[in-house]
Formats: sequence, C-alpha cells, structure tokens
Amino acid sequence: MRVLFTAWAWPSHLYAMVPLAWAARAAGHDVLVACQPSLTAAARRTGLPYAVVGSDVDSVDLVRGYALPTRRFGTPPVPPGPLTNGRAPRALRMFQANAEAMVDDLVRLAGEWRAGLVVHDPTAWAAPVAAAAAGVPAVRHLYGADLVHRARRFLPELLAPMAERHGLDDLDPLGAATIDPFPAGVQVEVDYRPTPIRYVPYNGAGADPRLGPADRPRICVTWGTTMARVDARRFLARDAVSALAGPEAEVVAAVTAGQRPLLGALPEGVRVVEDAPLHAVLPSCDLLVAHGGAGSSLTGLAAGLPQLLVPQLPDHEAHATRLVRAGAAELLPPDDAGPAELRERALRLLHDERAKEAAARLREEIAARPAPAAVVPQLERIATA
Repeated sequence: MRVLFTAWAWPSHLYAMVPLAWAARAAGHDVLVACQPSLTAAARRTGLPYAVVGSDVDSVDLVRGYALPTRRFGTPPVPPGPLTNGRAPRALRMFQANAEAMVDDLVRLAGEWRAGLVVHDPTAWAAPVAAAAAGVPAVRHLYGADLVHRARRFLPELLAPMAERHGLDDLDPLGAATIDPFPAGVQVEVDYRPTPIRYVPYNGAGADPRLGPADRPRICVTWGTTMARVDARRFLARDAVSALAGPEAEVVAAVTAGQRPLLGALPEGVRVVEDAPLHAVLPSCDLLVAHGGAGSSLTGLAAGLPQLLVPQLPDHEAHATRLVRAGAAELLPPDDAGPAELRERALRLLHDERAKEAAARLREEIAARPAPAAVVPQLERIATA
C-alpha cells in the first residue's frame, strides 16, 4: 500500500499524523509526506520521506487576523483572502488559501506516485481533491476536536473551484473515514462513526530534559509554537512563569530556543528547558499552564495533568472549553490573566482532587484506544475496499 500523508504548513497538524505514518511504514507500506516548502524542516525531522508541493501562504498573518479580540491586545483587522462566503468562519480563509496553493501539485504527485490512500489533516482541503482526482480514498486524521465538522456546510462551496478545475463533480470533504485521537469525553458531537486511535504524542525531535524527581509540586508552563509567531505580546509564558514562581511549586518553562529571549530575566528557581519534546517534560509534572492548543492539551491529557488554559485563538478557546466541561481544566481569559489571578487559579487547581480525577480518567481513555499499529489494518481495508 502506498500512503500519502499531507498537511498544510503548520507543524502541529503534521505532528498529529506522525505516529500513524511510522506505524504504516513499520508495517511495510510505502509512506510519503507531502508538504509546502516552509514545512520541509519539520517533515525532515520526522525521518519520513517527503515531497514539496505548492507554494507557501502567509498563514501567520491570517492567524493574526482571527485572534480573539481583547481589551489587552485590541481587535485584529479582518484578513484579506479568497473566501467566497462571507458567512463562513474567518479561519476558513486560511484553509482555503493553503488548499489553493497546494492542490495542483498535490493532484499531480498523488497520480505520479500512484498513491493508494491519502491521509490528511482535516483542514488540508487539497487532499480530498487530490484523492478524488487519483480515484483513491481520502482519510481525515484529526489533531484535536473536529471543529471543521461544525463548518461542513460551507465546504462544498469553498472547494468547488478546485474540484471543477480537476474535473470533479461530487467531492466528499469528510472522506472515507475519520481517525480520531481525541477522547470521546471531550470531542464535539458528530454525525459519523470515527475510527479511534490512541494519542501517541509527537512534539518534534529533541533531547529528553531528564528533570528527575521534584521535592514539591511541579508546574510546566508552555505556550506552544503559534502565539510567539503571531504576536510576541501574546506569548504569555513569561507572565505565567513570573506569577507562579515561589516556594509552593517548582516552575518549569518549556520553550523553543527561539522563544527563550521572550522570557527575559526569570525569578530564581525557575527551570527552563529548550527544544525538549513536551511529552518528555510532562510526566514528571503535576499541572500544565498553557495556551489551549490541541497538541499541548492532548499531550497534557496523555500525561493525566489538570490544565490552566489562557486561549487567544478561536480553536484554542474551543479546545479549552471542552476540557473545562470535562472537569480537567480551567479557562482564564487573557484580559483576566494578571499575576494574582494566574497564581491563585494555578495553585488552587494544583490541589483540586476532582480535576485530577477527571484528568486521570481522560488519560485512561486515551491509553485504552487502539495503538497506531492497530489502526494500520483499517487503512488497508479502506484502500482495498
């Protein structure tokens, strides 16, 4: 079987698929990752073969345009873009723009490489077009809550120009199956039967920080990779670290080397780990304080950690809200995230037994799901159906 994996140029969307891609590779199948130019460094670090398709889109500017309005940071301007339906959520502009930038090359690659199956992140809309043009199934691989499903009524119109260009009359953007790593207890309601998969964290390559045991509760503060790129002012890890430092808990800041200068001078006792995979940091921690991104939140759930989340993008807020409803997290709006409130909320959550129990239940649900290797036979059945 020849399996083409693809995501538009946002590393966390690719990262969610890496364990399944490697499972398919280990099972003896040919695997190829197709990505835009700016994702090649991340694709190379996965160790999987990759091919460059299309051109880059200034997705950072588009993300900047749909950040949540706040008193602290103001209201972002509406980003320009090719979106044809003014009623559709703004974020769909970005997905449509990246699909247009990728689709022609991806159609050509899927045909020339003779792909038997296309697995894609749910916002990589060039993929169902390429799969349909090649006459093979497309399978969505979620990276979090299926927020695209809520906007599915807009998809036919948004995909129509690409479909028509490649001679396709009937295109199903939801594909032949949806692989879902998100626990059912926090997933949105959908009208299809998902294929569950165990969330195996892949947070990029990096050294294990070897934190060792702690003599007091340990809090990990991380702000993902999105917010620092969008607006350095919105990288609130420094605020959180400064607010939480003290004798009650050990604070560990997990950042990239490029984010380290944004932390500035830190209080005594704060530990900083750079470019370490988050899944190697969290097992020795007791609480995660973060931005609400799907990858960070899922990695926290896999470690069984309660979370204090300060979301600033619509999808981050949606994921944070799901965790709050499950009892495993608290949401703190950025306008309310002053030092005193951050500290009070974090220390309270650190000792909240109900939140710990909810996080433990979600960890158990994740662990009970089929491992990626067990999902590969389902891909084989879909490809040969």
